[in-house]
Amino acid sequence: MRIRRCKLLYLEPRERVGFDLGNLLAGGDGTARTLEWFALAPHGPVEVQVPAHLRELLGRLSPEQWVDPAQLPGLSAPDLEWLLEQGLVVSDAEPHTPQRQRDEAIRADHWHPLSALAHGLTRWTDVDAVEAMRTSGTETAPKMRQVLGAPPPERVLRADAGPPLALPRAQPSGFDQLLRSRTTCRNFDRGRALGLDQLAQLLERVFAAHGSVQVAEDTVFLKKSSPSGGGLHPVECYLLARDVDGLAAGPYHYDPLEHALRALPPPQLPLEELLLRGLAAQHWFCDAHALAILAPRYGRNFWKYRNHCKAYRAVLLEAGHLSQTLYLAAAEAGLGAFVTCAINEACLDQALGLEPMREGVLAVCGFGWRAAEMTTAEFDPAGKVWQGTRAVG
Repeated sequence: MRIRRCKLLYLEPRERVGFDLGNLLAGGDGTARTLEWFALAPHGPVEVQVPAHLRELLGRLSPEQWVDPAQLPGLSAPDLEWLLEQGLVVSDAEPHTPQRQRDEAIRADHWHPLSALAHGLTRWTDVDAVEAMRTSGTETAPKMRQVLGAPPPERVLRADAGPPLALPRAQPSGFDQLLRSRTTCRNFDRGRALGLDQLAQLLERVFAAHGSVQVAEDTVFLKKSSPSGGGLHPVECYLLARDVDGLAAGPYHYDPLEHALRALPPPQLPLEELLLRGLAAQHWFCDAHALAILAPRYGRNFWKYRNHCKAYRAVLLEAGHLSQTLYLAAAEAGLGAFVTCAINEACLDQALGLEPMREGVLAVCGFGWRAAEMTTAEFDPAGKVWQGTRAVG
């Protein structure tokens, strides 16, 4: 067996502070301060406290050159096994294939190190976002104000700016009305199915390719309705259909060239449970008739922007463009829509068979018929959807 250090690894020093009675009695401030080191590796994907002797060993190991562990003095068999289990060290032996493959995915796709770290270590596994709000007492806007204090002001008035120059307001058009009707929907009608033609229209407007350019036998660029860094369009759409006429409930992959859905193997969890877990217990979003899961193929973007500090930001911008286009398409069709990144990515990645550092879930959009009554509070300050109701909870 040969080993090497994982490709991307950061070591962070942290100070742990505790009460020390002896220090207080001796005239000190009563605190004991301990330095701890944590290893942060994006393919992990959890941070791990590292003993000092292994920290030094990791510093000496090459991320590129394979070595025989017997050549490393002071490396015990238990320490080696622990490093391999955590993925801080990878080996070419069969039992450690999963960790090695996750590490190789990062190498192959040309991630910028800091972007990979942010992506890998901000994914959720079993978070209950609703319970977190309840526990912190921040489930409504008034409670947020009470717990968190006043937010930064809603607008900026610079002291060094001149007097305001009033701009003319245009006559409202149909597009203006569409923009003003865009709100996040938290109340979906469970008693009414979405038509297949309506689903198809939204998918075509948001995710379909409306043109293509082939610059080489194996190099094709697509034209879609939303902008994409370098014209690469790496964000894939995976559909979770819940209540669509003529479409079996379950997961699908959308083909932007053929404008077609391809059914995927059924997930291990029942669909309703998968939705609740994947959406971090945000039950109001689970009621949507269809959910479009945004899952970028990072290698597609990083093929051009290799190890580029802005490449990951371009992917995030694209996801934002797609979600806004979906909002507008849904509003025009008389449907409600949402987008959320408060999701348990690990659950959804597993259900769709995705490797998170290659094609991991980034955000979830959903759409469907609005319910007749607002049972979960929505932000609708202009009162365009709920006819003057100004719920801000």
